Amino acid sequence: MARPGYFFIDPHSVIRERFFEAKYRQRLSGYSVLAKLFPELSQEVTSTIEAPHLQLLVEQSDRTAFPGNRITLTAELRLPPDVHVYAPGAKGYKPINLLINPMTEVQLKPAAYPRSKILYLEAIKERVPVFEGTFLIRQDLQVATAADFSNALGANGKTITIAGKLEYQACDRKICYRPTSVPVQWRLQVMPLDRQRAPEDIRHK
Repeated sequence: MARPGYFFIDPHSVIRERFFEAKYRQRLSGYSVLAKLFPELSQEVTSTIEAPHLQLLVEQSDRTAFPGNRITLTAELRLPPDVHVYAPGAKGYKPINLLINPMTEVQLKPAAYPRSKILYLEAIKERVPVFEGTFLIRQDLQVATAADFSNALGANGKTITIAGKLEYQACDRKICYRPTSVPVQWRLQVMPLDRQRAPEDIRHK
């Protein structure tokens, strides 16, 4: 049984990354691999969401997927100068948190946050991890492979809505604003697997 995977080879013929799954039913899409290697090239903006004190864009590596595909969803945050949000691990503040509603159609992986920076708060002599400027939060998911889900897709597939919320607390040099949250969502067209057999003359004997 084929177990598809990807190698990323640099111009000097050195393997820099590899992407393989343990089970043949689970496989990354080509766009999802690009999203991991070159996020600035592969992401497709789905929508821009109005959010207090920042700009929020939701993006996705693929608009169409098949059962077993691994897809990457992204929330891109753009903060004004001198504004920061608290990173996971901050104590006494509301850290940023991407929460996706559980659903049977997909299996969620842990959200991936970028490396934070340590900000020194002179007024209270405190150091806290924060994010500033523009940064990405990535959420990988795998489309379900259960037989009842695959069989219910029909010939034209099914569009699913992946919804959740982004929680955060923004601060500038003078004000620490109240914690807030904004809804986020992505839409994914799930197509049925191609189960048509290969022509008889090229089948393995």
